[in-house]
Amino acid sequence: MCLGAAAEGGSSNVFSMFEQSQIQEYKEAFTIIDQNRDGIISKDDLRDVLASMGQLNVKNEELEAMVKEASGPINFTVFLTMFGEKLKGADPEDVIVSAFKVLDPDATGFIKKDFLQELLTTQCDRFSAEEMKNLWAAFPPDVAGNVDYKQICYVITHGEEKEE
Repeated sequence: MCLGAAAEGGSSNVFSMFEQSQIQEYKEAFTIIDQNRDGIISKDDLRDVLASMGQLNVKNEELEAMVKEASGPINFTVFLTMFGEKLKGADPEDVIVSAFKVLDPDATGFIKKDFLQELLTTQCDRFSAEEMKNLWAAFPPDVAGNVDYKQICYVITHGEEKEE
């Protein structure tokens, strides 16, 4: 993946791609990952943060590949640019909601958990059992087995849950 000049030296216009609250969240994530607090995310930082999350046997090659996604040292601006580049390809919220609406002919804003699970585990890029478990943990169905797909779409595009 080529991030171009912005990822090499960092570019201040990357900050205009995000809302201030998002920048703050990315800064918090960067600080967590930058385990040695030197302002640069290194292979050792990635190994340490993954170990703190229980992933103890990460191969050196995997860490190398992660760090090599940037063309140089990963400071906060480069980190933010990398996320901007990854998110640039994401569909806008209304496009994702429209896709879900096809599965919701009565326009309730909900889809049955069993139906969504069947689709996600049998079609295209199939979800694993672990991915389904994570989905239901993040978006638990209501007592009737309905899933709020608008909430899922919001989190996909904004990265956080809406304040109720």
